[in-house]
Amino acid sequence: MCHMPVFCWISATVLEMILKEAWKDEVPKTLTQMYSHFILIQIIVKNRKYNKATETNPKELSQSDKEMILKLAKLAFQQLQKGNLIFYEEDLRECGLDVTEASEYSALCTEIFKEESGLYQDKVYSFVHLSIQEFLAAVHALESCLDKKENVFSPTSDDEEDEEEKDDEEESIQLSDLHRRAVDQALKSENGHLDLFLRFLLGLSLESNQNLLRGLLTQTGSTTQTNEETVERTVRYLSDKIVEESSPERIINLFHCLNELGSNSLVEDMQTSLRSGTLSETELEPDQCSALAYLLLMSEEVLEEFDLKTYNTSEEGYQRLLPVVKTCKRALLDGCELTYKSCETLASALQTPNSPLRDLDLSYNDLGDRGVELLCVGLTSPLCNIQTLELHGCKLTYKSCETLASALQTPNSPLRDLDLSYNDLGDRGVELLCVGLTSPLYNIQTLVLGQCGLTEGCCSDLASVLSSPNSQLKHLELRDNDLQDSGVTLLCLSSHPGPKYSKPKPGTV
Repeated sequence: MCHMPVFCWISATVLEMILKEAWKDEVPKTLTQMYSHFILIQIIVKNRKYNKATETNPKELSQSDKEMILKLAKLAFQQLQKGNLIFYEEDLRECGLDVTEASEYSALCTEIFKEESGLYQDKVYSFVHLSIQEFLAAVHALESCLDKKENVFSPTSDDEEDEEEKDDEEESIQLSDLHRRAVDQALKSENGHLDLFLRFLLGLSLESNQNLLRGLLTQTGSTTQTNEETVERTVRYLSDKIVEESSPERIINLFHCLNELGSNSLVEDMQTSLRSGTLSETELEPDQCSALAYLLLMSEEVLEEFDLKTYNTSEEGYQRLLPVVKTCKRALLDGCELTYKSCETLASALQTPNSPLRDLDLSYNDLGDRGVELLCVGLTSPLCNIQTLELHGCKLTYKSCETLASALQTPNSPLRDLDLSYNDLGDRGVELLCVGLTSPLYNIQTLVLGQCGLTEGCCSDLASVLSSPNSQLKHLELRDNDLQDSGVTLLCLSSHPGPKYSKPKPGTV
């Protein structure tokens, strides 16, 4: 979150008020607590500016403040469900908001301008940041459950629930029912647009956080024991989903949700094992791997090297550990039974802002051409910093060469070293690859093509690369290929006016 300037502003605003005004509240420990404080502070600022109020720590929100926030919350939820980041005056009026008083809540929902083709300009609005919209949407969902006994995620025909349970839900909406529906909807979302909303919803469901939003949320009126039972049921449901879910990114978000509920037992167990140095001796279950991934991702430490083979686990366990690569400089994922499905997760990791990852070794995994195609989505991202990519023995064909040739012509691509050895690329693959190698955008300096089923037929293409003024190639390895004397002759006749070649290793050209 700290990569987002808006979140840094929110954090600074909250911490400044806590220290300056000597609030007795504890410094926020969760995302929900941080945003709850921020909402209260904005109400204080508004009242000081427009109502000349001097109160710095209100014990109870005024009725007008409560109504305003709840109307904004309704707007936030409706637009989040529609996938809208901007909306119009009629959307505000539909939720009972007075557009003439929009300046009073501009710290949360601000007016922006959008030029339309024609003679007119339409006023449009947006929340200051998507995370503000997601927090307020969670406020609406929880308030609808507590006050109106409504579940904003109504049952659908696709839900696997018997008629008796549906009848019970219609009579009385339980908070745990809302939690379960929200978890299911978040996991169904293709783009993860409900992930942060879910974290806020679960965090706000804690009695301590409800007390923090003084007068905004209807109190449940339940006993502490009942509230604890609700949390326990939700924790069990989240734990079950962690076991069932296959997407590493969604699993990480479920651990974030457990953190908002103050339930970190699995993560704490993994942390103890990690500190004791006994983790490599233990056979890890998939859910333990997810806990370990969450733990390593939350750490501020940048790993010099992350060797996936260090951990004794299953293919599914390896899959769940993949997001950790975004926090290390060198990722060794060779021989870990990964498939093309893993490449989607890795492509996402390659697009992480400020990721330290420079070297990625995926050798001896069954990635195939489809895996390379998915991986190239990340390689073409301007956020990608990969300099060395090893793909030897990944069951690739000439099709991967075409994909790579296109992807690696991305302007300012950082990739310098590419290992494609022990793949069935053939002369056709090299021909396709050479199209990119002669591009001025191509920055490959080391290319390894050992045992790729090559013959003298590809040597003329390689010779063209070696003699091209645009080529950056300095080290070319062609061992264990049937080039014949004629192929070597073609290579030797090529001249390279560019940088001098580095001294080759024995057995290389």
